[in-house]
Amino acid sequence: MNNFKKHSFLIACFSLFISSKSISQTNYTSAAMPTQQNKIIIDKIVEAAHYKNYVIDFCLSKINETSAKEGWNEQKAMEITQSINYKNFRDAIYNSFVVFDEVELETLLKAYEKDTAYQTKNVMTNNKVLINNLNIFADDIVKGKYLLR
Repeated sequence: MNNFKKHSFLIACFSLFISSKSISQTNYTSAAMPTQQNKIIIDKIVEAAHYKNYVIDFCLSKINETSAKEGWNEQKAMEITQSINYKNFRDAIYNSFVVFDEVELETLLKAYEKDTAYQTKNVMTNNKVLINNLNIFADDIVKGKYLLR
């Protein structure tokens, strides 16, 4: 009888551990995002750095490269090109700036606004995570994942 109580206790503890482990794996947190005020400053940095144009040009380059390689017709290339929407990539940019506070963002914005030579040292085009996200985004566009059907 004593062994039965020990086994029951162990089974109950084991069951609780397994269920709590299962629940913890299904709960996830979304990507961190900056405050609304910081988003406004980040949008101004993107504008001053001409990064929106960079994103669109990068996607167009990927589309042209894939179109030539795979022999797309003009209609398909046009449909894919029209699916480029900077807003679909904006959260990745916001997320990459989440580590900066408002003062640091304002300082970065002033550097872009005052010194046009600073724009050649674009912090976004040198961010490895953002570069990787941009490659994934462009590949998804080329695969047609953003086409409106």
